[in-house]
Amino acid sequence: MEDIDEEGDEELLNLSLAIVTNSAHERMKKRKRRDNIDNSDLSSSTYESSDGKIFRLLQMREQMLKLDHKKKRGGRGGNNCYNDNNIYDPVGDEDGKGLQVIRMLLITATAVNENNVSSALENLAELYKSVSLCGDSVQRVVAYFADVLAARLLTRESPFYDMISKEPTYEEEFVAFTALYKVSPYYQFAHFTANQAIIEAFEKEEDKNNRSLHVIDFDVSYGFQWPSLIQSLSEKGSSGSEISLKITGFGRSLDELRETENRLLHFSKGCRNLVFEFQGLLHGSNLINLRRKRNETIAVNLVFHLNSLNNNMKISDSLKSVHLLNPSIVMLVEQEGSRSPRSFLSRFMESLHYFAAMFDSLDDCLPLESAERLNIEKNHLGKEIKSMLNYENIKEDHRKTEKSTETWKARMESHGFEGINLSSKSKIQARLLLKIRTHYSPLQFEEESSTSTAAGFRVFERDDGRTLSLGWQDRYLLTVSAWHCHCVS
Repeated sequence: MEDIDEEGDEELLNLSLAIVTNSAHERMKKRKRRDNIDNSDLSSSTYESSDGKIFRLLQMREQMLKLDHKKKRGGRGGNNCYNDNNIYDPVGDEDGKGLQVIRMLLITATAVNENNVSSALENLAELYKSVSLCGDSVQRVVAYFADVLAARLLTRESPFYDMISKEPTYEEEFVAFTALYKVSPYYQFAHFTANQAIIEAFEKEEDKNNRSLHVIDFDVSYGFQWPSLIQSLSEKGSSGSEISLKITGFGRSLDELRETENRLLHFSKGCRNLVFEFQGLLHGSNLINLRRKRNETIAVNLVFHLNSLNNNMKISDSLKSVHLLNPSIVMLVEQEGSRSPRSFLSRFMESLHYFAAMFDSLDDCLPLESAERLNIEKNHLGKEIKSMLNYENIKEDHRKTEKSTETWKARMESHGFEGINLSSKSKIQARLLLKIRTHYSPLQFEEESSTSTAAGFRVFERDDGRTLSLGWQDRYLLTVSAWHCHCVS
C-alpha cells in the first residue's frame, strides 16, 4: 500500500466504519448516556472515537507491513530482520518478549469476545507495534491471529475489511500448499500412513476383490495423496494380472476436480500393470450414485475432511453416509488444533497452541531468510487460521449441540465403527519418512506416556497402537487412525 498523506488521513478519519456490536451492547451504551455516566469510548474527540481508533489500528498494521517489506529487501537478503542501520534486530529477541506478546493477544481476544470494542482496538494497535511477519515464530503467528481479531471487529461492508481479510488466489494457495508439502513432513506423514493402511486392506481381500480397489476421498483437493498409492499398486501388479484402481474424489469446484484428474491421469500413464480411473464429484453430491464394481475393496478416505465440518450435524451425516457404504477400511486424519470447543475463546486458545507449533516447526524446515516460508505462512497457514476461527460457525455449532468436545474416537464408535491397529510396517514407514524429511532436529519416536522434552518432529504411538500422531516437540499436530464397520454378532 502507498504511503498515506495528510489529505488521505483526513479522508480515512471521516469515513464511517461499521463496527460489529450486538444489540445488547448498543442498549448498554444508550443506558449509559441516559445515566450521564462518563465513558471515554463515547468521547466527542474524533481521534478517540471508535472510527479514530480503527484508523490508528490500521496505521500500526500498515507500518508493520512496510517494515517487513523493507526487511525483506534488506542488503543481506531474505526475511532477516534488520533495523534502519542494517543491524540485525528481530522483534522479540528480548527475554520474555514472546510471553508478553502472547499475553496481550489473549487479553485482546477476551475483549473481542466480550464485545469491548474500545479496549480491543487499543490492544490490537499495540500488538501490531510488537510483531513482525519476518520475526521469530511467536511474532509471526501472533500477527496472523491479530488480523483475525481485527477482522472480527469490522463488518464485511467496511472499506477496510478486505485489507485485513484478503483471501489468497487459487494459484497462491496451490503454490503455498505445494511448498509446504515439499519441505515439511506434515502432509506426507498423513498421506503415506493412510495409503499404507489402504494397501494392506486391499491385500487382505485379494482372494475376493478381483484385484479392484475403489478409494472414495471426501476431500481430494489437489490429489497429492494418490501418486504414492498409484506407484505402490503398480509395483504389485503384473502383466498378466493388472490391478484396477478407481478414485472417487469430492472437491470444491469443477475446475479444481479437472486439474486433479489431469494430474493423476498424467502420473498413472507412467505406471504399468495398473488400470486407473478418476471420478470427480462436487461436495454435497449424493453417494448413492457411486459406480461400483462387484466385490471391489472399498476404502474411504477422511483425511482432514471432518475437521472442515464445523457443524456436528454435518459430521454425523457424513459418518452415517460412510457407514452405509460398508467400506473395508476408513482412514481418518484429524488435525489436532481444530476440534470444536464450545466457545470462541477455547477454540482461539487451542488454535493458537497448534499454529504456534506449526510456525515453529517451519524454522526446522526452512532457513529464516526463506521467502518460501513467508509464502507458506501467508497463503496457507494464515488462511487456515481464519478458517478455524470463523466465529459464526462456532456460534452455530454451539446452538445445535453441546457435544462439541466429543473426541473423534467417541464419534466414530457411536456411528458404528471400530478401530483397527496400525501395522508395524506403517510405524516403520513413519520413522523413515521423518528421518528423510527432518532437517535440523533429530527424529524422536515416543510412546504417548513419554516425558521427554526433545526438540523437533516426533512420532507418537497412541491408543494401544491404534493411532499414530505427528508432533512438534510435545504438541500433537495430526493423528492418523484406521476404522472398519463394527460387526454385530
